[in-house]
Amino acid sequence: MFSFFKKKSPPAEVPSAPAAASPAVSPTVSAPLAAQAPAPASTPTSAALSAAEATASAPATRQGWLDRLKAGLRKTGASITTVFTGTRIDDELYEELETALLVADTGVKATEHLLQDLKRRVKDSKATDPSQVKTLLADAITDLLQPLQKPLSIGDHHPTVIMVAGVNGAGKTTSIGKLTKHLADEGLSVLLAAADTFRAAAKEQLAVWATRNTVEIISQQGGDPAAVSFDAVSAGRARGRDVVLVDTAGRLPTQTHLMEELKKIKRVVQKADGTAPHEVLLVIDGNTGQNALAQVKAFDDTLGLTGLIVTKLDGTAKGGVLCAIAREKPIPVYFIGVGEKLEDLETFNAREFAQALLN
Repeated sequence: MFSFFKKKSPPAEVPSAPAAASPAVSPTVSAPLAAQAPAPASTPTSAALSAAEATASAPATRQGWLDRLKAGLRKTGASITTVFTGTRIDDELYEELETALLVADTGVKATEHLLQDLKRRVKDSKATDPSQVKTLLADAITDLLQPLQKPLSIGDHHPTVIMVAGVNGAGKTTSIGKLTKHLADEGLSVLLAAADTFRAAAKEQLAVWATRNTVEIISQQGGDPAAVSFDAVSAGRARGRDVVLVDTAGRLPTQTHLMEELKKIKRVVQKADGTAPHEVLLVIDGNTGQNALAQVKAFDDTLGLTGLIVTKLDGTAKGGVLCAIAREKPIPVYFIGVGEKLEDLETFNAREFAQALLN
């Protein structure tokens, strides 16, 4: 399974070696291990075989994800790629491309940027065929999206407190469940905070994920969201957990009282841990297009977002919204999702996304 994040490991303790120690011995290997005779090379150990099998399966796993991403973005890409079926590179091609990008919810600013960049690339490369322009467009989109590509870092703080927000229906709680699964699979201990006390059955939905992933959950019957969050962070510190995931109530940016509640949750979390929250993530529905960009702006103004999770990109005609985000509000996209299964949430890669979009 492809790693979802950059895990910070504590520095290895290096035993002091005598002055006459052999320089061939790695400084990260303990002296007793270095003194042992090497294992026979002819018989690979089971651990070595497991590592080799994992290495071999990683590309296949990623390729399977890329195939699903391409299938998910096919509807968005279809209107764009048809522009390159002609035989000439002229003003008509660029006009059709502009329309296709706008229809894909790329946004005016990002569309203008991409067209200017593309024309420059076409001129510099002396391209003469529309198929070449398509390749150059993939390069331009990759460069535009590159600032969004960043791994989620775990381990700088103990626990790492991640606050997750989003509107109802964006897939927030499901995304938390998927992220919990992969964090647990990496050997990290996770504590969930059921701070979504606004929506009916939200606590129960999160509890199902907690049970499925065999992790603890902090919740209160009808409790105050900020109080639940405070208790969870305090419990995470006391119990030595690696990650505390705080699920907040889904809300629209226009619901002023609920947005104020988010500010309160953040303030109270900071009382439990002066450095927290260490990540503030927003889950957005890729089908909502430019409305998703409006959500990013509103929630960032309220909370100071550190990352995004973009869900439901499968079958959307508005996948170009990531370009709009990159141009107008370049907040890192940690994960993107194309379905309901655990393996349908993966790390964002700018090159992969651009190629899948124009497949």
